[in-house]
Amino acid sequence: MKDNIEIIRDFYAALAAEQAPRALALMADDIEWTTMWQYKAEGRGPQKVAEGVLMPMMKEWREVAFVPTEFIAQGAAVVSLGVFNGVHGATGKSAEARYAHAWTVVDGRIASFRQYIDTLAVAEACA
Repeated sequence: MKDNIEIIRDFYAALAAEQAPRALALMADDIEWTTMWQYKAEGRGPQKVAEGVLMPMMKEWREVAFVPTEFIAQGAAVVSLGVFNGVHGATGKSAEARYAHAWTVVDGRIASFRQYIDTLAVAEACA
């Protein structure tokens, strides 16, 4: 069985490979997804994350990458530190925003996600 950090690495790898179904399959059926930007999952579950977060983000941004640089794990909790890079589709401006992602992994599936990101860097690319 994969350890919790490997599961989170798999999630980032699936996003990087533009394999949304693979990323969604790593989530628990009742995942709770909390973000600090305009994309929101209204309710719980992978489909809500896809509809409220992943699909709108991919429509608005190009060259999206979440690049983790460090992982910290204890029990079910995993924190990944890294950098979000992307080009805003409407403005053509690039964003480089540091983030901290707090994950909870239960029985090999992602049960919760909390995002903390440099919202100023993202907002500047959107304006």
